[in-house]
Amino acid sequence: MKYMLRSTFILMEWFSGCFDLFLFQNISMRIKISMILAITVFVFTVAMGQKVNWTSDGLYYTRLKDGNMIRVDPKTESETILFKRESLIPSGATEPLKVQAFEYSSDGKYVLLFANTAKVWRYNTRGDYWLMDLNTQKLRQVGLKLPPQSLMFAKISPDAKQVAYVSGHNIYSEDISSGIQKKLTTDGSKKMINGTFDWVYEEEFHLRDGFRWSPDSRHIAYWQLNANAIRDFYMINNTDSVYSQIIPVEYPKVGEKPSPARIGVVSLANSVTRWMKPEGDPAQHYITRMEWSGPNELIIQQLDRKQQESKLMYCNAQDGNTRTFWAENDDAWVDLSTDNPVGWNWVNKGQDFLWVSEKDGWRSIYKISRDGKNTTLLTKGDYDIAEVKSIDEANNYVYFTASPDNPLQRYLYRVKINGTQNSPELITLPSQKGTHKY
Repeated sequence: MKYMLRSTFILMEWFSGCFDLFLFQNISMRIKISMILAITVFVFTVAMGQKVNWTSDGLYYTRLKDGNMIRVDPKTESETILFKRESLIPSGATEPLKVQAFEYSSDGKYVLLFANTAKVWRYNTRGDYWLMDLNTQKLRQVGLKLPPQSLMFAKISPDAKQVAYVSGHNIYSEDISSGIQKKLTTDGSKKMINGTFDWVYEEEFHLRDGFRWSPDSRHIAYWQLNANAIRDFYMINNTDSVYSQIIPVEYPKVGEKPSPARIGVVSLANSVTRWMKPEGDPAQHYITRMEWSGPNELIIQQLDRKQQESKLMYCNAQDGNTRTFWAENDDAWVDLSTDNPVGWNWVNKGQDFLWVSEKDGWRSIYKISRDGKNTTLLTKGDYDIAEVKSIDEANNYVYFTASPDNPLQRYLYRVKINGTQNSPELITLPSQKGTHKY
């Protein structure tokens, strides 16, 4: 399957070259096609950026409408205003915040608002964060002493008492009730990156958010990338001024080593970091997934430089020792389990997890036991799944998108988590042919 894909890519490159030669002779057609491609990319980007903010009970979702935060009942489409746009006007300002994303605390008492955003590589992941106390309707800025528009990936702790974020390549925590800020890492710089990533990790592995709260809210696990050996590739900006500008981008060329990455666990009590110790040279391996798997344990995915070997490991957060419990290899490359590398699909009270792999030649969903000794194929058949969309463990189903008969289309399917189902059940109405997004 992968060799067919690589052949397809080569053919696409060849056709692209021929197509360019033809279009060069027809400027008007080239402009039209360029406009179509630009519109397609824009629509795709907007669609990819959409997110539904469900309430913790799963009965409602919240969204912004006319500047107001509203709660929507999906059954009746009735709307309830949670707070009005006037509440989003900061002290000393005349206009409300232009909120672009938000997140509720686990206890439902606070909402974390993301505004005044700026693009980092492809996405707007840097900006200002504000906390709204839903009981008092009071608004205050997070990281107030730091430079404006410098905070990234702010997240409220599981116990709803702290908020953590990245600024200037360092990780901070901030007490919600007092506003007291603590700098958890101090070595961050353009070349020493804590809690986020360089260009390669975003380009290759879709990684941007580089830290995770522990379940007990006492520690934060994070990636650190050492880019000191990465040289700059110079790009030319001809659009922002009359004279062109040179833009340096850290970029390892073919044959150069990428930024070595390591995982640290920092204590909020004393700001001391414990480093994990996975096997292998950090400059010849990537760490592409990392989550907490227990109170003092992490689970990580490590890929070799050629991306032909994937290992899943447990890391002891107290002493840094690691052990590999599951691995797969591919002569072509090991594809990523997901394009959204946040979270881990645990089931059966943490005794198993769901994992997407192409180890049988097709992109399939497997259930893997926590110790890695038992692997069960859930999506049986000669077809690729696209994405895991939802897990309904109470009713023994995992939902996913796929199109077994036509790769140009997408439909919603489900199979049983216990592995007893031989073929997927189509959920999308059969009469609705085409591509569906869920």
